[in-house]
Amino acid sequence: MRTVLREDHEAFRVQVRRFVEREIAPHHLEWEEAGRVPLSLWQAAGQAGLLCTTLPDPYGGGGDVGHAAVIIEELARVNATGVGFSLHSEVVAPYLNAYGNDWQKQRWLPGMAQGQTVGAIAMTEPDVGSDLKAIRTRAERDGEHYVLTGQKTYISNGLNAGLVIVVAKTDPEKAAKGISLLVVEDGMPGFERGRALRKIGLRGQDTAELFFDQVRVPVSHLLGEENQGFRYLMHQLAQERLVIAVRAAASIEAFLVRTIAWTRERKVFGQSVFDYQNTRFKLAEAKAKSVMLRTFVDDCLARHLRGELDAERAAMAKLNASEMQNQLLDELLQMHGGTGFMADGGIGSAWVDARVARIYGGSNEIMKEIVARGL
Repeated sequence: MRTVLREDHEAFRVQVRRFVEREIAPHHLEWEEAGRVPLSLWQAAGQAGLLCTTLPDPYGGGGDVGHAAVIIEELARVNATGVGFSLHSEVVAPYLNAYGNDWQKQRWLPGMAQGQTVGAIAMTEPDVGSDLKAIRTRAERDGEHYVLTGQKTYISNGLNAGLVIVVAKTDPEKAAKGISLLVVEDGMPGFERGRALRKIGLRGQDTAELFFDQVRVPVSHLLGEENQGFRYLMHQLAQERLVIAVRAAASIEAFLVRTIAWTRERKVFGQSVFDYQNTRFKLAEAKAKSVMLRTFVDDCLARHLRGELDAERAAMAKLNASEMQNQLLDELLQMHGGTGFMADGGIGSAWVDARVARIYGGSNEIMKEIVARGL
């Protein structure tokens, strides 16, 4: 029995599951073919109270990370990887809430909670991934504006986004200490979206290149203080990595249940696949690892609810969860035989989608570096 979630969290799960089964699961394959989730879904999710649940009133749902975890788990249960709610709600919105002033919060957060505005964050550049201090995007002060110039890539929610938090250099001479966060809104002259990027997984989530050609961003759109962006990014990354771990743990659990049912039904040489000792042993190993991972991830979630989750433990959670998800989904797919290789939203899709978990949110090599610092 899980102890980290309260009764109100589990009651919320009923509401979320109904929404996911009615509004998302039947359409997800169609969205994968289109490479994009319709904005109407975002609006429906906002009306149902599924967006920005951790934001305080009057900006959001007035809930906590436990409510966010429920949404992440229910999306993982049906492998709805095209739905970028967690990036919007648990990554972008918290930056605005933590570092925005009252005017900024009122301008952007209610629309995000209602699904009227989709949020994205633009860090990665064509030649710059985890090493943020090497970014080339520049924002030069010109009176009451910053002139923003640069290019970003692999930006999730990039096509649907109505606002983008852009990581830019405001003082190139200071490297990491010269980074600021600017909020760019859809329609600002010089802000252009490139092509939709084709990916091997997460095919339903819109991912794009973004271009900034001398975009004049008002100084009022500076998030927090100038040149403090790197520090802000480091403070918020623990939650982003926990989100990845929560999703991975839920994905393993969901597809373990599906695989047990499949192996019991599937007959090979006159007996069920489950009746072979090798199958049972593989499933037993998967269950043991899944339970161990769930225990650790729930402990991290409990710590985060208390405001005690540190960067090292979050890195451990992301590292272990993503590696285990990749390993176990591969083994579970094998038990499905040829059926497992079909791109029908089942185990095959989940296996491909899981691969990026070892890359985004900071590559697992970076996670090892973070953990190594504490040795």
